[in-house]
Amino acid sequence: MSVEDTKQRKQTFVASHLDEFSFKADGHRPYYDYRELGMVEATQGALRAHVLRANSPCKEGGVGWHKHILDVHFVYVLKGWQKMEFEGQGVVTMREGSAWIQPPSILHTVLEWSEDFEALEIMLPADYDTIDGR
Repeated sequence: MSVEDTKQRKQTFVASHLDEFSFKADGHRPYYDYRELGMVEATQGALRAHVLRANSPCKEGGVGWHKHILDVHFVYVLKGWQKMEFEGQGVVTMREGSAWIQPPSILHTVLEWSEDFEALEIMLPADYDTIDGR
C-alpha cells in the first residue's frame, strides 16, 4: 500500500482506554485474549492494533511453524516474556520492553511464554492470511 493508497482511505479519530473487560478470546490464536484498539474501523482496514495476552500455558513444543502474509508486523512486549524462533535468525527471547518487526512471510514459531505475557501488536493491512507449516 502506498502513501497515495492511504490518503484515499478516509480515517476517523479513535481513542481506546484500558478496560479489563474488553479482552476477548475471539482472535485467530486461541491461546491469547485480545483487546482490539479500534484501529481497523478508524483506518478502514489499513491497520490493525491490539493488545494480546496469554490465557493459558504454551503447549509443549510450541505453537508450530507458520507465516503471516502482510506488509508490516510489529510487536512490543508490555509484560512478561516470549521465546520465539525465526527462520534464519534462530531462537530469540523477547522480554518486557523488547520490540521487533518481522519481514513479510518470515517463517516463525512461538516456543513458550510467561503466564503474564502481554504485547502490543500492529499489522498492516488489518486483514491478512496465516499459513501453517514449513
